[in-house]
Amino acid sequence: MSGHSKWATIKHRKGAADAKRGKLFAKLIKQVEVAARQGGGDPDANPTLRTMYQKARDNSVPLDTIERAVKRGTGELDGVSYESISYEGYAPGGVALYIECLTDNRNRTGSEIRSTLTRNGGTLAEPGSVAWQFERKGVVLVPSSAGSEDDLMLLVLDAGAEDLVSDGDMWRVTTAASELNAVRDALVEAEITPESADLTMLPTSTVAVTEPAAARTVLKLMDMIDDLDDVQDVYSNFDIGDDIMEELAD
Repeated sequence: MSGHSKWATIKHRKGAADAKRGKLFAKLIKQVEVAARQGGGDPDANPTLRTMYQKARDNSVPLDTIERAVKRGTGELDGVSYESISYEGYAPGGVALYIECLTDNRNRTGSEIRSTLTRNGGTLAEPGSVAWQFERKGVVLVPSSAGSEDDLMLLVLDAGAEDLVSDGDMWRVTTAASELNAVRDALVEAEITPESADLTMLPTSTVAVTEPAAARTVLKLMDMIDDLDDVQDVYSNFDIGDDIMEELAD
């Protein structure tokens, strides 16, 4: 799973460039709005909204922009009604893809997903054929300089985390989805600022991709899907070796 985790880390850091283009901001604002619509506008009573609110703040989305998104979600301000929908598919080589979208036009979004997959050697799969290969988890990235493995392990496990592993210059903390905010709060209380804290879908098993050309094809397809306006996240079960990931990241 190390290759998949490294891609997620690269994607997170790529967010700085996305933010400058406004694309990341638009996705985060939409996530906040939908979370408020589904569970109410109080972050203390709506854990999903709290997670999305903090994610937006961590990525420097202005506070007034976030608050307007919350009000659109609760109906205090007029806004577009977005629908949550997921798509499942395969990249070349049998690599599974799970794609989460927020859309105001299901037909447009489905057509864009199908076209992007087809043009790049992938296929759209039947609902349920891929989802079972993933689990919803919380993932917190903490700079390695934040502390020793033993100290951090004790801190996050006491807060409800499941695991802590080294991921390059980061510690990667995995939690149950329901424990993400508690673990993040424990880190902040200990004066440790997470690099990111987000809900994700982690694969329960992986497909090895051992050739650089094949790895490049898979990563290119994932980037193209991720760049679609209605796509919020795209997850995969590939396992690409660190050496290949580093080569492709240069």
